[in-house]
Amino acid sequence: MNANQPNFRWGYAIFVLLLLSFLALISVGVLSLFVGVDVESLGGNVALIPVHGVILGTEDSESFFETTTTSTDIVELIEKADKNPGIKAIILEIDSPGGSAVASEEIANAVKKTNKTTVAWIRESGASGAYWVASAADYIVASKVSITGSIGVIASYLEFPGLLERYNVTYQRLVAGKYKDIGSPFKEMTNEEKALFQQSLDAIRDYFVSEVAKNRNLNKKDIDKIANGLFYLGVQAKELGLVDELGSKDETIAYIEKKEGIKAELVEYKKEKGLLELLGEVFSKQSFFVGKGIGSSLLDRQAVSSVSITT
Repeated sequence: MNANQPNFRWGYAIFVLLLLSFLALISVGVLSLFVGVDVESLGGNVALIPVHGVILGTEDSESFFETTTTSTDIVELIEKADKNPGIKAIILEIDSPGGSAVASEEIANAVKKTNKTTVAWIRESGASGAYWVASAADYIVASKVSITGSIGVIASYLEFPGLLERYNVTYQRLVAGKYKDIGSPFKEMTNEEKALFQQSLDAIRDYFVSEVAKNRNLNKKDIDKIANGLFYLGVQAKELGLVDELGSKDETIAYIEKKEGIKAELVEYKKEKGLLELLGEVFSKQSFFVGKGIGSSLLDRQAVSSVSITT
């Protein structure tokens, strides 16, 4: 190297490259807010809609470590596919343990409203609320060793009045309404309160059973016998009438091609997130974990009740 030639500053060069890359990504993110991929303009005659993870009504900022899907997004995608004249059938690719009863019902209702052939393809799991969704389809294909069924309702809550007593903390109960703090973690639930909760759970379960029986054209009494919360492998679910066929994507496509008389060309319908949205989620979650300790996480969402009810 010439002695008179200045030393090349690698650190500065790397910084400039990183800065330019970051600005390029931001530019792409900004453009993505205005220029999006419209699924209706894509080719294909069979819409593939993934239903993955826990089913929720809306996005949950606290579900950082688990995959989730919202009924709002799935219903919107189903409606788009239904309105597209080029789409002849809809495949729901289900891999979900269930979730919110309300959200599950919303998706199931959207499936039943379509004018297209609908097929639920259960891969790893289609349990509880996810099975509710699957039951609304015209046809269900499931892997032999998939987890299906688990028809039932669960409610859970934290209760730590003993912990408060240990640290000499007193729960001052001020309510306007006898049951306003039912399910509060700061006091033990009375037998009367437990009975009231159980009545609600039983009512939800009965409705769940009725919907599955109606969707599958089965006798409610038969579904009621197996609606004990137990999950079934795909082979067992087939024997019980919970699914129509054992198989994978190939069997799912074959059914559609035979029913519709077409050569299936799949196009995936899913919510596309722009770069800025993804970056915003990362930053918000970082702030969430930095600004929120373990104690506040335990005490969060307790203004009304700590009980969580899911299917």
